[in-house]
Amino acid sequence: MNKEPRLRFTDEERADPALEKPIRKADKAAAKADKAQAKIPKKQVRQKTVDPETGKVTTKLVLEDKKKPPSKLSHAVRDTPANAALGKLHKEIRETEQDNVGVESAHKSEEAAETGVRLAREGYRSHKLKPYRKAAQAEQKLEKANVNALYQKSLRENPQLASNPISRWQQKQAIKKEYAAAKRAGQAVGNTAKTAEATGMAAKAVKEKAQQAGAFVMRHKKGFLIAGAIFLLVCMLLNTMSSCSMMAQSIGSVVSGTTYPSDDPELVAVEADYAAKETALQAEIDNIESSHPGYDEYRYDLDMIGHDPHELAAYLSAVLQGYTRQSAQAELERVFDAQYELTLTEEVEIRYRTETSTDPVTGETTTEEVPYEYYILNVKLTSKPISSVASELLTPEQLEMYQVYRQTLGNKPLIFGGGSPDTSNSEDLTGVVFVNGTRPGNQAVVDIAKSQVGNVGGQPYWSWYGFNSRVEWCACFVSWCYGQMGLSEPRFAACQSQGIPWFQSHGQWGGRDYANIAPGDAIFFDWDLDGSADHVGLVVGTDGSRVYTVEGNSGDACKIKSYSLSYECIKGYGLMNW
Repeated sequence: MNKEPRLRFTDEERADPALEKPIRKADKAAAKADKAQAKIPKKQVRQKTVDPETGKVTTKLVLEDKKKPPSKLSHAVRDTPANAALGKLHKEIRETEQDNVGVESAHKSEEAAETGVRLAREGYRSHKLKPYRKAAQAEQKLEKANVNALYQKSLRENPQLASNPISRWQQKQAIKKEYAAAKRAGQAVGNTAKTAEATGMAAKAVKEKAQQAGAFVMRHKKGFLIAGAIFLLVCMLLNTMSSCSMMAQSIGSVVSGTTYPSDDPELVAVEADYAAKETALQAEIDNIESSHPGYDEYRYDLDMIGHDPHELAAYLSAVLQGYTRQSAQAELERVFDAQYELTLTEEVEIRYRTETSTDPVTGETTTEEVPYEYYILNVKLTSKPISSVASELLTPEQLEMYQVYRQTLGNKPLIFGGGSPDTSNSEDLTGVVFVNGTRPGNQAVVDIAKSQVGNVGGQPYWSWYGFNSRVEWCACFVSWCYGQMGLSEPRFAACQSQGIPWFQSHGQWGGRDYANIAPGDAIFFDWDLDGSADHVGLVVGTDGSRVYTVEGNSGDACKIKSYSLSYECIKGYGLMNW
């Protein structure tokens, strides 16, 4: 049974608040591993000792640990001849039992008994192996606790690593490799007492050979100097090539380790499924008054509905690694239930109304305050960003990978409609003559969008939408512009899974060849022509051959751009009804 190293920590390290918990866990795991090791059966070994004065020989029993559990192979080898003989015997009996019911009945009873014996033997062996399994499990837990303690100690000694999730991930991987190498080296050390004499003899022989070789080198000094120079040059060249190779492998490892492991179509499909859940939630709230009729008043307290697609992809990648639309459904439900909570609460108030009545005899009119029940339905939606959900649901290791994916955007920043890679300058509209169509546009929203040209980084658009940090913000910019006009929708943070479905479901969608676009319409782009929208902007207008736009997150800035009306990367238009 291979035992994990038992780490030793100084009093100063144990008193450090940052290291106290991981050290305590490592100590606890070591104690459990020692306890499990102690339960491994002992074997008795007879040791003889001779008294040097009297010559008397004494024998005593010593208990030693069993290094290995009973071999399963030895049981198989031992039982093979018997099993083969029994198998042959049963075959011969089956050939004759069809003619004799009594033989058949006895044979079946015999086979049942043999099965019972075999199961009992296997159960007994499983019971004997239980201490070894427990010890192995305890050692695995100890290894994990040791690595974590060393990792926390490394972070304490190198605080600059704590601010970068990628550096923390790389550091932990390096510590795991170093720990495994140190463990292998420790287990490979043999009995040094037995090898000391052989090592000394070998060293003496090497010394003699070295003296002879040294004399030979001195006699051929020039030739060896030239050979040495060539050898050093070759070593430097090989070292450079090796370093480049290692650097390339390291870069490749980092890139692959920070990229979403799922296929692009699956990422987009899962994002669309989650957006559909949010759309259904919004529809449920919109129809509250028809689905719950009979109330005198409906009171709404609603948080934002929406999410950052990259936050969702980072969460699912940290939990599931490579996922498909089918395999992600259960986790989608879990995230959705944690992000949103819709509660309907009935409230009854006693109110009074004035009622007038006339006495039919005297004709006297009287008024009185009559109580009645006033029914109120409180509709409350609480929501929180997926980043908050991640910190609640993920393990520390999963949360670390989540942060890596969030920082790198899975190396796929545009997959959910993240913006435009265009880094060229904003265009000038001077001299452009716009041709108005028959649909009424909205010049006010265009003027709002144009006033934002020059903004870099997308603040305040993504924070207005509800995100705590910068996201791919082209859709947030368009939604913000509509919001400045007092519109609560369309409101979307992703192009393909949220923006386009809203326009299409409302019958407000036009393809790339739609000719009657108007100022204030949304324009969607598909840069890689894979059928999925990557970017969105606002239409300023058209001069008959080109369409002019205001776009957020065009090279991380707000810019005015223009494209040919037949430009193949225009996916279509979201048509606004003003």
